[in-house]
Amino acid sequence: MSIKSLAVFCGSKSGVNPLYVEHAKQLGYILAEKNITLVYGGSTKGIMGAVANAALEKKGKVIGVMPKVLVEWEHQHLGLTELHEVADMHVRKALLYEKCDAALILPGGYGTLDEFFEMLTWNQLSIHDKKIFVLNSDGFYDHLIAHMKKMEEEKFLYDTVVERMTIIKEPAELGKYL
Repeated sequence: MSIKSLAVFCGSKSGVNPLYVEHAKQLGYILAEKNITLVYGGSTKGIMGAVANAALEKKGKVIGVMPKVLVEWEHQHLGLTELHEVADMHVRKALLYEKCDAALILPGGYGTLDEFFEMLTWNQLSIHDKKIFVLNSDGFYDHLIAHMKKMEEEKFLYDTVVERMTIIKEPAELGKYL
């Protein structure tokens, strides 16, 4: 599977652990160096801004997709290769999925989890077959992964957690999949 574009779902806030932003920057550099287009939510803030700015710093291609309702709130990034202003969150997610070959989940809040679980659900339903990665920076997703494994043990899932996603701890690990 050749990955030419990667959707990155992450927070519009930075969180308290500086490693989250550091990993976002490392990821942005890796994507630019490997000539992989970053597709993301279009914000200048938080982890979203960090990954986009890092990719742009290394002359990478960055596509942002932001619904009109968030333009002022999330501070749309005006220095992107492309910025798509869309009607709402549903259109945003559909366009993000359409424009990517795979997805990577970084630390974030409700929106990040919404996008993550929609990608997983669509993958399970064969709406897409895009690879899904989770960057578990400093164990950020340990509890969520444990819960998903509990869902697996209790036979609520159609396949195993490891069949649906690849969990990595460092951005550099992504390199072997790109």
